[in-house]
Order: sequence, then C-alpha cells, then structure tokens
Amino acid sequence: MSAIDFAITTYQNADFKQLFLVGLLPFFGLSAVIEAWRFRGTGIYSLKDSAASMTLGASYVTLEVVVNALFVYAAMAWVHDYHLMDIAITPLSFALLFVLVDFLFYVYHVTAHKVRWFWATHVVHHASEHMNFTTAGRQSTLYAFSGLFAFFLPAVVLGFEPAWVLFALATNLSYQWFIHTQWIKKLPRPIEWIFNTPSHHRVHHGRNPEYIDRNFGGTFVIWDRLFGTFVEERENLPPEYGITRQIHSYNPITLTLHEFIALFQDMAKPGPLWLRLKHLWATPEWQRPNAEHKQARETPQGG
Repeated sequence: MSAIDFAITTYQNADFKQLFLVGLLPFFGLSAVIEAWRFRGTGIYSLKDSAASMTLGASYVTLEVVVNALFVYAAMAWVHDYHLMDIAITPLSFALLFVLVDFLFYVYHVTAHKVRWFWATHVVHHASEHMNFTTAGRQSTLYAFSGLFAFFLPAVVLGFEPAWVLFALATNLSYQWFIHTQWIKKLPRPIEWIFNTPSHHRVHHGRNPEYIDRNFGGTFVIWDRLFGTFVEERENLPPEYGITRQIHSYNPITLTLHEFIALFQDMAKPGPLWLRLKHLWATPEWQRPNAEHKQARETPQGG
C-alpha cells in the first residue's frame, strides 16, 4: 500500500470521535493560552509541564486516528452486525445515547483506577502536579492499544451506529477539557448537583487521601452520587495534584511507559503463573503475598 492509499484508507475509516477532536484542537489551544495569560505568575501553569501535556495529547490524537481507522472502527462495525435493534438518530435518541455513553465512561473510569492494566495507561493523565486546561490534554498514546473502546460496545450492541457512539464520546471528552481548570470555583448548586464541574474534577485529580478515587463522572456527576463515589470539594482542603508516587519527569516516553515497566517487572518476579498474571487485573497497589519486594505501587488518583 502506497503512502497515498494509506492516507485515503485512514481518512475513510477514521472514527468521528478522533476527527471531531482534531477539529477542536485549535480551540482547545486558544483556551489554554487565554487561561495561561490570566494566571501568569501564579504557579498554576508550568511551561515544561504544559509542554509535556500537549506533546502527549498531540501524540495520542494522531496515533488514535490511525489505529482506530485501521482496527477499532472495523471491530465496532462487526459488533454492530449483531445489534439487538435498529435505533434511528433523533434529538431524543441522541440525548439517550449521550447519557448511556456517559454512564459507560463512568464504568470505564472506575475500572481505569481499579484495574492495573488500565491504570498503567490512565496514570499518564494524573501524573501532572498542575491543574489547568493543558492537563486535560495529557493522555497516553497507549489508549489506542489498551482496549478502551470495548467499554462502549454495549451501546453498539443495543443498536446505535458506531459512528454516533463515537461522536457522543467525542462530545463527552470535549466537555471534559473545560473542567480541568482552577479558573471557575463553584457554579450554581443545581448545576453542581447534576453535572461534573471544575470543582468536582479538581477533587478527582487530588492525591489527598480524602479525594482519592472520587468523582469519576464524565459530563454528569449523578453516577457518582448514585454509586457512592462522590465527594464535595472542601474550601479548607485544597487538592494536591498528582499521584502518590510522583513521577518527576517531563519526558513523554517516561510518562507513557513508567507504570507498564513497573507492571511487567512485578509480573516477572518468581512465583505461580496465576499470581504473576493477577497483576494485570488486580488493583494498582496490590502486591503478591510474601513477594520479595513489598513496596506498593502508587495508589490511583481519579482521572
């Protein structure tokens, strides 16, 4: 396949989610510039940290366009062949799809904090000790290979077209860009009760013991309220951002691979095969009984 044929195939099969996010990149960048100017000299922004975040974000979007075009969309289309019903997109059905996708995102997000295989990817997003718009762009390129898309297959099986499922997810992720900020303190209480807001998401990025593994929602915070994972931001307890075993690096490769390296090192330690494999699905801090090295890995921070 020539480079031109490859480019055409990638474009034709690219999922709506990635193309939508690519189209919004200039708007995301402009909002970060405005926020950085607004908070200049406050320490909320760090040039090195923001550069690392944006490099990771650009790499993530670029790689996912290719991988999703070649593999993910085809897999979702195959699953859709076995859908339960045909669901036409109307304003009402899309609203229902958006709510469903947000719930599936909540399920994924909880899993990403509780299952080490997914945490090894998601930890990249939490490694920044800053909270600003560029932190939202700090994503792992390995999302394309970790199996994240599988969490949204129930919507496809139900009968929604894969393109619309991915578009709903793109809309959800775009909203989440704007909750990564310290600019907005609190919104009117009805909004704070229903939606995930900057205040709620600051809690999610906090490594304070009171804030760890809380507020997993994407657009809505109602799932957290329903399932007991919600915590209010407290004025007397400002979030400390980052992870409990902080990675002090701005190198995108180090930030992407450090937890996978730790995971495979733990799996390589002598012991029964099933216990070695358990590192893949156990919690990030789990260590084998009587393991040679008992020092726990970092505790997940929400994301």
